[in-house]
Amino acid sequence: MRAIRLTLLMALAMTLPGCGEDPKPPVTTNNAIPKDPALAQIYANSCQLCHANPAANAPLTGDRKAWEPRIRQGTDTLLDHAINGYNGMPPMGQCVECSEEQFLQLIGFMADQPLPE
Repeated sequence: MRAIRLTLLMALAMTLPGCGEDPKPPVTTNNAIPKDPALAQIYANSCQLCHANPAANAPLTGDRKAWEPRIRQGTDTLLDHAINGYNGMPPMGQCVECSEEQFLQLIGFMADQPLPE
């Protein structure tokens, strides 16, 4: 019950900052999920809350334009930001059990483009 209340409070908190603003057209399909079932589960539990919600100010899944400057920073920087957090992104992206490889696969999925070597 406590988890449900927390989830509802988080959802409400994420939507309130957008109240009264002009709606922006969605850039992403909010129901986009990785094809790999394990990654899809991680995405749904850890990434989707922010990366499928324009009010979160995170780069949206599938928004290549928003991801491009991040991708240009390189894999090491992307991985460092995912693991250690950056700006509003929490450390480990709310996925304490994720491996580096899973982070990179999820970033590639959300960016909708291959990651640099």
